[in-house]
Amino acid sequence: MAVVNRGFGSKGRSDDPRLPPGQHLTDGFPVLSASPTPLIPKDTWVFTLTSETGEERRWRWHELLDLPSEPVVTDIHCVTRWSKFDTHWEGVSVDVILAGVTTDATHAMATCYGGYTTNLPLSELRGGKAWIVYRYGGEDLGALHGGPARLLVPQLYFWKSAKWLNGLRLLVRDEPGFWEGAGYHNHGDPWREQRYEFD
Repeated sequence: MAVVNRGFGSKGRSDDPRLPPGQHLTDGFPVLSASPTPLIPKDTWVFTLTSETGEERRWRWHELLDLPSEPVVTDIHCVTRWSKFDTHWEGVSVDVILAGVTTDATHAMATCYGGYTTNLPLSELRGGKAWIVYRYGGEDLGALHGGPARLLVPQLYFWKSAKWLNGLRLLVRDEPGFWEGAGYHNHGDPWREQRYEFD
């Protein structure tokens, strides 16, 4: 069985109904990574959507910026028990990326520069629930926080919001990603405290 770390201890709990169980608020933005921070020049960045049949669609950086973008203000929740309210992002809805795609897929695997992966139900990426974001707090997203672009899926624990995003691979059956294969929960709903495989 995989060894997992239950994370940082609590620094006090708010009674705010926006705070999931077991979480504490932070004013900062902790940086946690499974690997060294890759530095990806924007002129070489490419995002690839791969269907379950192997068909690919690609966007280079300037093509991503040409897509309709929107501001996103949301709370985020890390599996290590910190939460941050009212974070400000800007990016492209995954609905825009998936527009016009006919698929039998039920899940997707997010892939990243540096080799990180995480799996998600396709239902968590559609319907205005997920974005490819490239700005945070009015500034270009820095490499430590996943820049030039990361996935943002705020309704799930933050490891599902993959940093240094370079693709989505559509799947007809679920497959575990990096942390899921190491003992973390397959879905990761903070309101149900789905931190680890035995939760």
